[in-house]
Amino acid sequence: MEDRNRITRLHTLLVVCLVLFAVLLGRMVYLQLWRGDYYAKQSDGNRLRQSRILAPRGIIYDSEGKELVNNLPGYAVVLQKQSSYKPETLQRLSNLLQMPVEEINAKIKASKNFYEPIMLKNNLDQQMVTKIEEQRRYMPEVMLSVQPIRNYPYHELAVHALGYVGEVSAYEIEQGLFKNITQGSLVGKAGLEKTYDKYLRGEDGAFMEEVDVAGNVVKHYDSVQPIPGKNLKLTIDYELQKELEEFTDKHLAYLRNSGIAPGARAAAVIAIDPRNGAVRAMVSRPGYDPNWFVHGISSKNWNSINNDPNYPMNNKVITGEYPPGSTFKIVTGSAAFELKKVGLNEPIFDGGFHPMVPTMGNAGGEVLGWLTFIKALAMSDNVYFYELGYRVGIDNIEKYAHIFGFGERTGIDLEGESKGLVASKKVKREIWDEDWRLGDTFNAAIGQGFNLTTPIQLSVMLSIVANGGTKYQPYLVDSIINSDGSLFEKPKRAEGKHIDVSQQTIDYIRMGMSATTQEGGTASYFAGLPKPIAGKTGTAENSHGRDHGLFVAYGPVDDPELVVVCIVEQGGFGSVAAGPIVYKAFEEFFQERGYMPRPDKAAPKKDTIQ
Repeated sequence: MEDRNRITRLHTLLVVCLVLFAVLLGRMVYLQLWRGDYYAKQSDGNRLRQSRILAPRGIIYDSEGKELVNNLPGYAVVLQKQSSYKPETLQRLSNLLQMPVEEINAKIKASKNFYEPIMLKNNLDQQMVTKIEEQRRYMPEVMLSVQPIRNYPYHELAVHALGYVGEVSAYEIEQGLFKNITQGSLVGKAGLEKTYDKYLRGEDGAFMEEVDVAGNVVKHYDSVQPIPGKNLKLTIDYELQKELEEFTDKHLAYLRNSGIAPGARAAAVIAIDPRNGAVRAMVSRPGYDPNWFVHGISSKNWNSINNDPNYPMNNKVITGEYPPGSTFKIVTGSAAFELKKVGLNEPIFDGGFHPMVPTMGNAGGEVLGWLTFIKALAMSDNVYFYELGYRVGIDNIEKYAHIFGFGERTGIDLEGESKGLVASKKVKREIWDEDWRLGDTFNAAIGQGFNLTTPIQLSVMLSIVANGGTKYQPYLVDSIINSDGSLFEKPKRAEGKHIDVSQQTIDYIRMGMSATTQEGGTASYFAGLPKPIAGKTGTAENSHGRDHGLFVAYGPVDDPELVVVCIVEQGGFGSVAAGPIVYKAFEEFFQERGYMPRPDKAAPKKDTIQ
């Protein structure tokens, strides 16, 4: 009997276990098959989310502390990384952002190898921010991120020196072009923004938060604050830069509208301190607005830049290669004096052409008769310098061109600088596979033929003359500054080096250049300035149109503080095309130093009200 009861209890227990197991199994099947998606979303919904806090880029100041580049607060919309996104979410985003779904998908695809949230659009206006906030309950993957927006308050001002920023590309990250960079970061793409990117960029911060399935924040955790980038103090003088840009634009318009130079739409101007190489102004025309690139350039703006035959994005000061024209006579004259091939007061006859190559003479067939060096340089006489070229020879012309810095990069703190070209027998053989001729030497002696130079190289040459023979490396950044205003670092640059040219030869060149701006010289109108200026005109041959006009100058003559070089593409004669721009630079420079009054600082008229 007892055994039978034990068996009955065991059967009952087994039945209960089977029932419980069936209930649990049924519940499991129900949860997995019928309610699986719901609970999966719930379990995945409350989770930790880490977001990046973008570090503000460093501010760029002019030489007097004026902000040339800064940051503005702004919003960006980002997409949290998911294995896939609902089509309705992407379509909703497309409608809100006015961005094609294809473009959104392209950004998602480009980010497949990264874990960072996907930046879709930045610098949102307040209306768009409001719309996104209203729709976020339908888009839990979407976030609004507060971030600093790079701002160029003066738009085109000094754009070729400053450069611009843009979102780092997947290619740049994969190629290691930028170190410690994550997707969505802004990096320097050109100019100083690119050269000093590692200083300007700073270190991003991060914050952690718990969010529910709808993307609502449940709890905030401790955050790591970003470290702002270093600031840059430049050598650029804002007032001089501004005046030069405005006047250059007006003068180019005048040259076109007057019929003097209908094709004059491009120019390069550089003002530099000959005592140390500090760049005070750098102008390249045409220009562009760097703000266009910060927010992702539109097709309209990109086409306006890309289709411009004058290449607005090229910094012509450092990349433009032009024949130096008569400004190169400074090199030829220096070689002749150093090699004792001519005396300062030795007369050479100009009969309108050189007897050894009768087809080569002065522009317009001028005949200037007997000339000594100072008058020949002041009048920019070709025949005189043909003779010097004949006496010196092409090998020595090449040698002294290199001494003055031609044919090599100056080392300015910008990327993309061109080397130019120095005329030589080797160069002609490599380009044309031809023997050197006397006519080639004559062309080289006056800066034509195979000679090519950049405006920045011309400024180095002229600085050597102005300061008495020392070659300095030009630079734009005076110092790198911490966010609290203390000095972080002075950029390293080469020490000034005295070139292998005597002081007597330098003095002779300075005498000839001073005569250029006096009565009888090719730029006598410079006598209108309160302090004497030394200058040299030039005309650069152009196989694609009208000749380019050049003018180089330094001043004041007795104590040079500024060198200015200007070239106007297809401007014609340098004294007309480029000279007035150089004149304006010295006018502004002298006004800043109180050597002459500003028009707006004139004495006020007496009050006529009695």
